[in-house]
Amino acid sequence: MTLTEEINRLKKEKDAVILAHYYAEPEVQAVADYVGDSFYLSRVAVGLAEQTIVFCGVSFMGESAKILNPGKTVLMPDLRADCPMAHMADAGTIRRMREKYEDLAVVCYINSTAELKKYSDVCVTSANAVEIVKALPNRNIFFIPDKNLAHYVAEQVPEKHFVFNEGYCPVHEELQLRELAEAKAMHPDAEVLSHPECREEVLKQSDYIGSTSGIIQYAARSAGREFIVCTEKGVRWKLEKDNPGKKFYFTKTEPVCRDMKLNTLEKLLHVLKTGENAVEVDQELRELSKKPLERMLELAKQEKKL
Repeated sequence: MTLTEEINRLKKEKDAVILAHYYAEPEVQAVADYVGDSFYLSRVAVGLAEQTIVFCGVSFMGESAKILNPGKTVLMPDLRADCPMAHMADAGTIRRMREKYEDLAVVCYINSTAELKKYSDVCVTSANAVEIVKALPNRNIFFIPDKNLAHYVAEQVPEKHFVFNEGYCPVHEELQLRELAEAKAMHPDAEVLSHPECREEVLKQSDYIGSTSGIIQYAARSAGREFIVCTEKGVRWKLEKDNPGKKFYFTKTEPVCRDMKLNTLEKLLHVLKTGENAVEVDQELRELSKKPLERMLELAKQEKKL
């Protein structure tokens, strides 16, 4: 029996469902029941019939799934899989900003710890940040933890006053403008598709800026045949699977999230067998941190109706 066959057998036996982020390894995405970006996975985790959720992502994703599904078991293939940016803000700074600015909304990127979420008013993802910030009644916005996404959203919502944090995604922050220029020189007909976690100088060279799911959708709709992709290389599998006649290029130093790559089929099989690596969130933290997550889902639902 192959690894995939054994995983599928155990999944049925244990009443489990597998969620995987686009940045996970291709073979992990291939065996998952649901594959997507943070927003899609946060939505799909709510209301699943299965009693066990195996989340092939990083720690904040498993935390969010547990916060929204307290009665279910949430397992992570590797508990070491983390997101450095998720820790790049602090309660003290949030408190000082609330004292300094009246009518302040603390907008927390979902790529953050439950501890940060509990001090926030609403969560957002790169897919819905612009729409949700627009929908907030507050004029003053303290956006945590990512500065690059915050600056991108601020440009789209000029009527709001933004206060910026200094956090960033190391994978996107390290993407070099020089290497992007080299890729454009090699592929002059290629459109540049970038994630808003990239630095502003990279975004200015882009034909499209959007979330991982947005990039995938744009590539499918575009009449173009070649694309330079400025985000984590795990998205290549979905792009090539959906667009067999198109070509996708990355910068010379391909962006890699080492934490996402800790999710492997072997580890996935192990936690299905043993029930190890269960995510736990204490009751008080869960109650406080679920509020901004639920507000995000509610606002996103309202925006969809308009």
